Amino acid sequence: MRRLFAIGSVAGAPGATTVALALAAAWPRDADGGVRPVVIEAGIWGGDLAARFGLPHTPGLLDVAAAVRQSHPGSLLGAVHELPFGVRAVLATAERGPCTEAVRLLSTPDGPWVLRGETRDQGSVLVDVGRITVEPQGLLETADEVLLVARGGAESLAHVYAHRSHFSAFAGRLRLLVVGPCPYGPEEISTALGVERVTLLPWDAKTAVVLNGSREGRLPAGGFRTPPLMAAAGKLAEQMSSQPSELPLPSHTAAVAEGSDW
Repeated sequence: MRRLFAIGSVAGAPGATTVALALAAAWPRDADGGVRPVVIEAGIWGGDLAARFGLPHTPGLLDVAAAVRQSHPGSLLGAVHELPFGVRAVLATAERGPCTEAVRLLSTPDGPWVLRGETRDQGSVLVDVGRITVEPQGLLETADEVLLVARGGAESLAHVYAHRSHFSAFAGRLRLLVVGPCPYGPEEISTALGVERVTLLPWDAKTAVVLNGSREGRLPAGGFRTPPLMAAAGKLAEQMSSQPSELPLPSHTAAVAEGSDW
């Protein structure tokens, strides 16, 4: 069964999509049996990657969400597109209405079953929920880990503090990713915000322009010339990929494990 990671923010545009793509690009090659992770655009306001890289958004998020009502979660990998820097992604239309409904479907009890697949499926799914609202709460509550992205300034961190009560359902699985210059250390942020795990990620323009499609280029995740963001993303991806999934099997997956003949 695939692991499920949710990535989002509470305010502004701190770079959640960029972080998700960087993590996927830096994912250890020997993790998950060599199966590369999949990034899923699952923000209710629509996706950007199709337009950013000149790709069709179909098949994509809407097809994956439609599988929630079916008896087999086979459409996830069938909806994957290959981005220029070697990351696999499920893209979303830019329309808010269809994306909102898709996210709502994936947040129902059967949604994680579609994303995680069956017990024999390997890999990790990085779900980019964009700005966290009520619609993706089901995804957040069933994810192996929730990665909350924020900028390093006092204003952005204050927004995190103001929303801290909303994180109670997944507090033990929450990691705060502070992106860019920050005058505070991880321990200071952890104490002030009540978030146990805090990771600082540097920002570098060269990596950002490749990830946002403004320029073609390689994204090395190892070696002396590894960009700062990719180096940090590689360390974080190593931690994420090595942790076992401790959540119970979704109901449909449990049925398969018990020999269901659907």
